[in-house]
Amino acid sequence: MIKISVKSTEVRNQSGKAKVSGKDYDLNFQTVWVHTYDRTGKPSPYPEKTEIILEKNEQGAALFYPEGDYTLAPESFYVSRNGDLALKPKLVKLTPKPQSAA
Repeated sequence: MIKISVKSTEVRNQSGKAKVSGKDYDLNFQTVWVHTYDRTGKPSPYPEKTEIILEKNEQGAALFYPEGDYTLAPESFYVSRNGDLALKPKLVKLTPKPQSAA
């Protein structure tokens, strides 16, 4: 399981006109911290910072993730038109494990 930590609800917007198609674009990004592993499966000592593109609601507002710990939803993974495994991150909140009675 890949753990992803959200530490801020700040959203960064980027908009403009695409160079190739000439179409307008408007994207919203949120910074997250991904707890990665090396090629041998050993956890990295520190999470790595990255940004994810956020979906929008019907009014066009960014649907940001509240602070907390998440994992990737199964629908995050898909096969691209080139036949490669691709990722469009969608996060699912991790629920804390119940503490057992001592």
